[in-house]
Amino acid sequence: DVQLVESGGGSVQEGGSLRLSCAASGYTEDRYCMAWFRQSPGQEREGVAAIDTRGSVTIADSVKGRFSISKDNAGSTLYLQMNNLQADDTAMYYCAAAAGWYCSRLRPIDIQYWGQGTQVTVS
Repeated sequence: DVQLVESGGGSVQEGGSLRLSCAASGYTEDRYCMAWFRQSPGQEREGVAAIDTRGSVTIADSVKGRFSISKDNAGSTLYLQMNNLQADDTAMYYCAAAAGWYCSRLRPIDIQYWGQGTQVTVS
């Protein structure tokens, strides 16, 4: 089974930065996509950024220019660098993965695997 374990969340002041990490294991597909989603209380889960095994990157308009996504060469660790954080970025952030490349559409319905989430609070 695929396992995704997030780390790096925390509390930060507006304008600050955080880097989230996601350790992935158990993936055997040659083509897959990994992504970050976030969800605030009472809100729908929102796609933030995605990267696939081709190296193609998708960034949501709401965070474009402030957030970036990357993975290590082995593809086993996914990162989300978040700069100039704003109060609206406060949410639980989830690591996600799916076979193929459809998760680049940043829709929860395309995701096969989810991590447990890591909380980001901006004040």
